[in-house]
Amino acid sequence: MPGNHHIPLVEVTRGNIVESVHYGSFSVVFSTGKPPLCTGDCESPFFLRSSAKPFQTLAFLEGGGADHFSLTEEEIALMCSSHSGTDQHVERLETLQEKIGVSEEMLQCGLHPPIDKDTELKMAAEKIPPRRNRHNCSGKHTGMLAFAKMIGAPLDDYLSPTHPVQKQILKTFAEMCAFPQEEIELGVDGCSAPVFAVPLPFAAQAYARMCAPGDDMDENRAAASRRITSSMSAHPFMVGGPNRFDTDLMAFGRELLVAKEGAEGYLTAGILPRGNGRNAGTGICIKISDGDPHRRASSLVCLTILQKLGLVPDTLPEPFDKLIIVNNWRGTDVGVLRPSAEFLDAIKDLAW
Repeated sequence: MPGNHHIPLVEVTRGNIVESVHYGSFSVVFSTGKPPLCTGDCESPFFLRSSAKPFQTLAFLEGGGADHFSLTEEEIALMCSSHSGTDQHVERLETLQEKIGVSEEMLQCGLHPPIDKDTELKMAAEKIPPRRNRHNCSGKHTGMLAFAKMIGAPLDDYLSPTHPVQKQILKTFAEMCAFPQEEIELGVDGCSAPVFAVPLPFAAQAYARMCAPGDDMDENRAAASRRITSSMSAHPFMVGGPNRFDTDLMAFGRELLVAKEGAEGYLTAGILPRGNGRNAGTGICIKISDGDPHRRASSLVCLTILQKLGLVPDTLPEPFDKLIIVNNWRGTDVGVLRPSAEFLDAIKDLAW
């Protein structure tokens, strides 16, 4: 149902009391043309943040980037990633940069400690400072530099909205969403790259189309879409890392799902076509209004939608079973996360 107000999606209990409520909105879009589902705020634009990375990579690949640089699936997944900064991620990134002919110093993403806590603690103990290749967006920035180098564009201002790379990215994203380019809200992401905002149903449609390119899609774009989804689903660790929801979900989905976390409570998932004819591609976009800093609400909303579609068991398997438990500092179970009645009512008729 259309609307412009977030609704209660997830309740957090302590004992018998609902202690907190996460409000938000979500949309599920089917590439078959089946009417989409959108509940909550379906009209306001929301920034995709890092959930936009597959589309930022898509523009590069449809221009021939994968073949031009002989990219592997792992390298493509890394370009779409918000990686955790482990040694494994950095090693792959260094190989990719050497192949492209760019250096870490050219990245304009800034610095932050690795997302992976074990890596962060090890670096702190050894007094190793943060570096750009540990930044979660360094794969995306390496891809943007590769795009600029391939088309002969300047490398020093590759983040400018007027740069040929960013203009092509925005055009590609608008076409995937079927949303007027001039109406897309632009902002600056945490890594200084341009980022865009559209209403949830349009972003979900873009994911559905990427997962199941239709006959109306240009063959270069269709091939690039398939390359991205196959790379992400086959190499989920490169997309995130240890104890990351999108990585765990893709590992569980066994190459039938793609997922990408974004900051401030944004989460996307795409369901790839299956041979049994039940699905021809589905996009899911979720926005939690409070920013969901621990990603607990967005994860549960996504899992509940996938349960309704029959892709996740009613009893959550590992490692997802731990997501619904509230622990105190001694590790004692003191409450649970659960879908709200309003959320369950909104998806009661959801089916292929």
